[in-house]
Amino acid sequence: MAREARELVAGLLAVPWGQVSASPYETGRVVSLAPWLAGHAERVGFLLAGQRPDGGWGAPGGYGLVPTLSAVEALLAECRRESPCADPGLLAAAAGRGLAAVRGWEAAGPGAALPDMPAIELIVPSLLSLIDGHLDGRGPLQGVSGAKLAAVRTWLASGAAIPQKLVHALEVAGGEAIAVSGVVPTPMPGGMAAVGASPGASAAWLAVPPEPAGGAAGGAAPRGTGRSSREGTPVQRYLEAVVAASGGPVPCTVPITVFERGWTVSWLLRAGIAVDVPPELAASLRDGLGPEGVAAGPGLPADADTTSVALYALALLGEPREPEGLWPFETEDHFCTWRGEEGMSLTTNAHVLDAFGEYVRRCGGEPRHAAVTAKLASWLRGRQQARGSWMDRWHVSPYYATACCAIALSEFGGEESEEAVGRAVDWVLGTQRRDGSWGRWEGTAEETAYALQTLLLAGAVRGGRWREAVERGRRHLLAGHDHGAPLWVDKDLYLPVAIVRAAVLGALHLAERTMNLTGG
Repeated sequence: MAREARELVAGLLAVPWGQVSASPYETGRVVSLAPWLAGHAERVGFLLAGQRPDGGWGAPGGYGLVPTLSAVEALLAECRRESPCADPGLLAAAAGRGLAAVRGWEAAGPGAALPDMPAIELIVPSLLSLIDGHLDGRGPLQGVSGAKLAAVRTWLASGAAIPQKLVHALEVAGGEAIAVSGVVPTPMPGGMAAVGASPGASAAWLAVPPEPAGGAAGGAAPRGTGRSSREGTPVQRYLEAVVAASGGPVPCTVPITVFERGWTVSWLLRAGIAVDVPPELAASLRDGLGPEGVAAGPGLPADADTTSVALYALALLGEPREPEGLWPFETEDHFCTWRGEEGMSLTTNAHVLDAFGEYVRRCGGEPRHAAVTAKLASWLRGRQQARGSWMDRWHVSPYYATACCAIALSEFGGEESEEAVGRAVDWVLGTQRRDGSWGRWEGTAEETAYALQTLLLAGAVRGGRWREAVERGRRHLLAGHDHGAPLWVDKDLYLPVAIVRAAVLGALHLAERTMNLTGG
């Protein structure tokens, strides 16, 4: 276990931009917007190979809508090109199956609500409009409102400043709005720059000529037909670096350096795995922290989630810091993920509780720190579901949210949280699958790891049923049948490979240590 953990940490430095799965949604946007970019044929092949038997792409249910619409639009766009990189009949057939899948989702009726995903209320109508432009007949999902998208585009086309959180999904804005938006790509080392840490947003920015001195560039959407006058810019170098690393398909967000390192290190250390963290890795967590927090990637807004996990990881490394970067995110009863967030995140608040709680444990803190931990613990307890689990907007699995909340409450929630933690443990025990795994849609190693960490870190060691569940879960992880499924929420679902591996290693270490100590 220690050897694997060392290799995992070494990989964080060897692949500094992060290890994250390719996204059908984001790859589709780059296919549509930047066909000139190296790896185009590989991206089209990735879309064709990733289509599900039912015609859709991505995860089940509503989570598959965005990647399916993006893939369909990209394949239709490729069909219409003068020299498509694949057989036009094959492209058209795949797009047709995707359209049928979307219409099947529409047939589910009004109850098939859109899932809580970033900018989905803008992305879906934007893609539908593009698809309608490719089709002679009726496009799918006629009932989806485009009012918010139209309002956003009109507002941006007026020259209004674009909110930083929207830059990550700049591809929805349309060509006219992008041309006049004044979006400034975020500089990166190596003469590169990213737009919202997003290949799709960067491709959209690159596809639209900058506004000429005499007025707007015009156009309702980025051209996506060739190179723009921004050729040779740092943004193009960013895209070239992304596809050179991936071989073609692209993730939703890259780089994810601080995000990946904070989560990976904290999962390993919290589980008690002895691992030497190189000074440069700790420095990368430390250097970005400031009074406004830290962002998960270049061009993204600072957020309380990444900030709190970086602070917690540093504390576990013996470098506790006053969580000054978290105060800007405080609201009356909880912490927002970023300022202007529409909605709220339970796991963000669990991580903020970790950061404040660990600081108080190591440094004593002030009355305001103790007050925040009590407030957060109460807020999390009040949002526990009746059966004992929690759900969150940044991960589709209740096992992730339950692990984050139950473990934080167990460590820092006080006696008032004991009942909530106990109900969480009971829920985990009651939902184990026959093969020893846990999972929302199917058993996965990732969700099994979260379930085991809940059992092993939240509350006291229990008797026979608890011990049997831990051993069955441990055996399932050791069998290694699971290659990982995207369960984390961005514009599309994604898999942060190193973070998930750290969670699995931590669960195995905890299970083996507990079994040895208790004679299991």
